[in-house]
Amino acid sequence: MRVVGIQASPNKDGLTSKLVKAVLRGARGKNGETELIHLNELSLKSCTACDSGWGICRDEGTCVLDDGFQGLVDKIAKCDGFVFATPVYWHDLSESAKIFLDRLRRCETGKDFQTFAGKKAIGIASAGGSGRGAVRALYNLEAYLRRLDFSILDLVPVTRFSKDHKLKMLERVGELLVETYGT
Repeated sequence: MRVVGIQASPNKDGLTSKLVKAVLRGARGKNGETELIHLNELSLKSCTACDSGWGICRDEGTCVLDDGFQGLVDKIAKCDGFVFATPVYWHDLSESAKIFLDRLRRCETGKDFQTFAGKKAIGIASAGGSGRGAVRALYNLEAYLRRLDFSILDLVPVTRFSKDHKLKMLERVGELLVETYGT
């Protein structure tokens, strides 16, 4: 089973990254093949709402912008399990997460949302600092994942106060992902 994890924090060694790494570590422990992608290392452009706002992507399913977007979409399309973690900024997803997910949603419209249909997904919202907003951000992430027709296995809000037990739990989730759905 191939599991791709995306972490949408500019901090490659912070809490959000550690949470994705826990899931991937669990998957590797059960012989899963994993890849971690730091979203902020990619040069992803914001959607330009081309073609009078509807976008050529809605008809053709591909984006006209030339950046790392399509390569990332291809990796997700080829994986069996998908983990997406975002830090919480003002009770919402990070800016890089929103840029990527907005373009993905728009381009998938042209493919009738079939690219990821039934693909297993785990969503994580990581709130450091005050610990507030994780559930609200996760609510927004869930909306994207559902619209893209992922089969959501778990949605996990994490705060700096809950991180210790959630890290252990997420490693077990990675194990279960491979044990239950691996081929």
